[in-house]
Amino acid sequence: MYQALYRKYRPKTFDEVVGQASVTQTLKAQLTSGKLSHAYLFTGSRGTGKTSCAKILAKAVNCEHPVSGNPCNSCPACKSIESGACMDVLEIDAASNNGVDNVRDLRDDAVFSPSEVKKRVYIIDEVHMLSTAAFNALLKIIEEPPEHLMFILATTELHKVPATILSRCQRFAFRRLLPEDIAARLNYAAYQEGIDLQPEAAVLLARLADGALRDGMSLLDQCATAGAGVVSADSVCQCLGLAGTQRAIALLMAAAEHDAQRALALFSEQYAAGKDVSAMLDELLCLCRDLLVLQTAPKGGDLLSGVGTVQELTALLPKFTAAELLRLTTLLQQTCAGFSRSANRRIDAELCLLQMCDPALALDAVSLNARISRLEEQLASGRFAPAPNPVSAPPMSGEPAPQESTAPAMSAAEPEQKKAPSKTGEALPVGFWADLVNKIKPELKLSVRGFFSTGDKAQLSPELQGQTLLLHAENDWVRSMVNDEPTRQILAGGASALLGRPVTVRIDCGGDMSQGDPLQAVLEFGKQHKQIVKIKGE
Repeated sequence: MYQALYRKYRPKTFDEVVGQASVTQTLKAQLTSGKLSHAYLFTGSRGTGKTSCAKILAKAVNCEHPVSGNPCNSCPACKSIESGACMDVLEIDAASNNGVDNVRDLRDDAVFSPSEVKKRVYIIDEVHMLSTAAFNALLKIIEEPPEHLMFILATTELHKVPATILSRCQRFAFRRLLPEDIAARLNYAAYQEGIDLQPEAAVLLARLADGALRDGMSLLDQCATAGAGVVSADSVCQCLGLAGTQRAIALLMAAAEHDAQRALALFSEQYAAGKDVSAMLDELLCLCRDLLVLQTAPKGGDLLSGVGTVQELTALLPKFTAAELLRLTTLLQQTCAGFSRSANRRIDAELCLLQMCDPALALDAVSLNARISRLEEQLASGRFAPAPNPVSAPPMSGEPAPQESTAPAMSAAEPEQKKAPSKTGEALPVGFWADLVNKIKPELKLSVRGFFSTGDKAQLSPELQGQTLLLHAENDWVRSMVNDEPTRQILAGGASALLGRPVTVRIDCGGDMSQGDPLQAVLEFGKQHKQIVKIKGE
């Protein structure tokens, strides 16, 4: 009869237990010295070895030929306990035997001496499930048990165990297993079973196990059966309904580029292929978490979840600010948490992707903070680009169509001629604007340097009118950002030095701010209403 891998490769000695050296070394030392307690409490998350260590301890205290604290597994006592035939070593599930009557029966039977082995051992699994009356009935015998009696309690929820029980037991905390420890054990089991487990598949299974070796073994068992003996990363994703690292990265890249159509198409393709919606969003969540770790702690490579490689994450990193990653992480967490109450998970996931691609769809504080942080980064780096001018409306019926310009294309070296000067304007020296920008840019504040450029996308164009240098801004928002007294003085000083005569600077605009980004309108409103009183406590 076939036996599941997690049962077949359950450790039989303390030396075989994976990742719990602090626990096993202490227990072996107690067994070697003979200084054993009458009650032990094993705590920790699922699949970390609590029940396995309890059974090993039960064998070790009754073993006829112990080896350095480990059971020999060959004497009659060890064989009887291992097979479950020993009547003096009882494993009780507290989830189904949680009443006071069950504990009273246990207490009445415990006073009798063992018939087969040296010590009678009670292993009570999930002890936190006992009722209050059952805990009270257990107190006295745990505090002062007979010489031949030992209790080993195991729980995943320590906070539900009464303090009166905790004070009567030696407590051992089992930690979550590291992914590399789980991967090593999976490779060992695969070698013994003749399974071709590829390295990337072992890493993926170890990550999915989430610190529980039993879960990792069960996943390997499932994937090995489906993959006909060959387990690769693709076969694991196909068997478990995962999207895969590359597809998750493609989804996140679409969100970074605000391409909602591509994001929805990728999601629809994976959904039609039978991928689990919750698993897909969980992979995106892990990616965002890893990117946030690299963004805030660049040397925290050992803290990554393993969804993507460091090279893949590094390529994605410039696409997001820390505030944007925090927004995406919060959004994905809220969506995943709502799946248990959702009537249609697909719609919830698609709405989540739309909000990931377009931050303007949400007006909460986190989303606004993410958008502001992106603007601040663009301004600081000089990469700010205003929204393109709207396309002019087609002419009304009966009106003549506007004539197309036949003027030659303007070269990048002459951005100052992009706007035709007025009738009163004077000709500026060739290359004046480029020389002026290069001269004054180091003196300008960091927040306005990005508006002074000499390329095809220059946002300011000069015109000389007598003793005044007039700068035309593309829109009112650009004008408001650069139209302050310190900036005008720096411009006037640079222009006067280049022209050889004193000039003043004036900045005007013919654009309409209402056609820009709504967030920019909010920023402009704040600039014009500085007298707004802050709320107390902010």
